Amino acid sequence: MSAFRCDLHIHSCLSPCAEEEMTPGNIAGVAKLNGLTIAALTDHNTCGNCNSFFAACETYGVVPVAGMELTTSEDVHLLCLFRTLSDATAFSLAVDDKRIKIKNKPEIFGRQLLIDLDDEPCGEEAFLLINATTLSLEEAARLCGEYRGIAIPAHIDRESNGMLSTLGGLPEQPDFPTVEVHQPGSIADLEREHPVLRRKRTIVSSDAHRLWEIAEPGFPLNLLCAVEASNQEVRDALIDYLSGQRHGEVI
Repeated sequence: MSAFRCDLHIHSCLSPCAEEEMTPGNIAGVAKLNGLTIAALTDHNTCGNCNSFFAACETYGVVPVAGMELTTSEDVHLLCLFRTLSDATAFSLAVDDKRIKIKNKPEIFGRQLLIDLDDEPCGEEAFLLINATTLSLEEAARLCGEYRGIAIPAHIDRESNGMLSTLGGLPEQPDFPTVEVHQPGSIADLEREHPVLRRKRTIVSSDAHRLWEIAEPGFPLNLLCAVEASNQEVRDALIDYLSGQRHGEVI
């Protein structure tokens, strides 16, 4: 078992609400400077910049995780993380069919920049990414699982798009073994109000939309793999842990 420092919720400039300096290369570089060993790219309703993110993380020596912050039909945000880039890419294509295609208005919502392997803009997503998909909470969790991913209710301590504020609590089904908060100080109060959370694993992520928001020094996790393990072995250990397997524990 080895210790890792993680930030599992970061947006690139493909998310219209993120700043344009949030390129995959800049994110990977700041993650390295901040001492992170694992970083996940989780844009709204797409994995379109994950390929470039993987290339950038290889340069900087950070373990990359491909992910997405999916908006369900109930307007709940789910953090979806995957074992491999190919799993995430296939999931992204499946989600694309469930998006409600509304033309983006960059002057209102912001640009949605696709970034190439040289960390340069190579196009823009034409349709708005931050609106809800047609996938229900249960459908989204099931679809994520079909692509070997783990779905995590995002920032449950927030009013906007948090599961607790939107639904009034955590549903019995689907069963989410892990939840995410933005502020670690909120955990105790949430557990008192929602005792079911005491049976869940909790991670803390930055939900960074600006480079200075990327977590420093990250959320600590012990994972059942060696420090020198391959990136794939680390990702597998991470997803196993987030899925509720008992071989890892928060430091």
